[in-house]
Amino acid sequence: MTEELLRYYRQMLLIRRFEEKAGQFYGMGLIGGFCHLYIGQEAVVVGLQAVLQDKDTVITSYRDHGHMLACGMDPKGVMAELMGRADGYSKGKGGSMHMFSREKGFFGGHGIVGAQAPIGAGLAFAHNYLGDGGVTFAYFGDGAANQGQVYEAYNMAALWKLPVVYVIENNRYGMGTSVARAAAGSELFRRGEAYGIPGKEVNGMDVLEVKKAGAKAAAHCRAGKGPYILEMDTYRYRGHSMSDPANYRTKEEVSKMRKENDPIENLKKKLAGYEEELNNIDRQIKADIAGAVDFAQSSPEPAPDQLYTDILVEA
Repeated sequence: MTEELLRYYRQMLLIRRFEEKAGQFYGMGLIGGFCHLYIGQEAVVVGLQAVLQDKDTVITSYRDHGHMLACGMDPKGVMAELMGRADGYSKGKGGSMHMFSREKGFFGGHGIVGAQAPIGAGLAFAHNYLGDGGVTFAYFGDGAANQGQVYEAYNMAALWKLPVVYVIENNRYGMGTSVARAAAGSELFRRGEAYGIPGKEVNGMDVLEVKKAGAKAAAHCRAGKGPYILEMDTYRYRGHSMSDPANYRTKEEVSKMRKENDPIENLKKKLAGYEEELNNIDRQIKADIAGAVDFAQSSPEPAPDQLYTDILVEA
């Protein structure tokens, strides 16, 4: 059990430190375009990734760096893509919001709000068609939960009993609007009941609770029972994106969440007595992030003749 907890600590801390560095570089102008940080929500993707199998697939929104790292994508390639360099996962042409790795089963962050819900259904359809036993984990936020295409996807997934776990990362704010002001009914996990889709609300700040709920949802899908909805109650410490000062909430609210519910600090308490191991992990992650930065900054920018490549796949 201790080794498992140390592994989760390492994965969550890697995401936290990577995102902090990304925020720093965005402020320095080394990362352009949009940039949405995952700081505070690390337990969601780490806990769910712990139950994935080889054939499973993941798709999410534009707040995607944490998902990439949890899927096992190399921090060097992710950082290089953020900086628009040729050695990035999308060859420096996708940036923060458009990175993919078929090798790792990661089918992208998507800038269109809610688009990953129907695309996730398509990935799940492929699992059924191929008979590979895979399950798709499709993540979206509380804001996207109100999109019409989400309900169309629910209907199709239920009708065809597709193996897809819809993960609603409810971080309490859709851009700058509180979920209480945007959603009629606070129980987003119940939104699939009209289609016969079971759902569960989960403490998304506790990696072990997330893993337990994820295992149940994945087993439901693998048994051929169709889709499942998980609503993860989580929290983002930063603004919606790097351009958002988050003036719609108080500093006291954020401070209280950091002090009482931080997913990394809470896991650290469970690892009392393993300070040496934790310190070694901290040092290694700092070195890994420094290596990712060096790699990205030494990578060239895409050549101008690459502008019109990688935009069409001949089927």
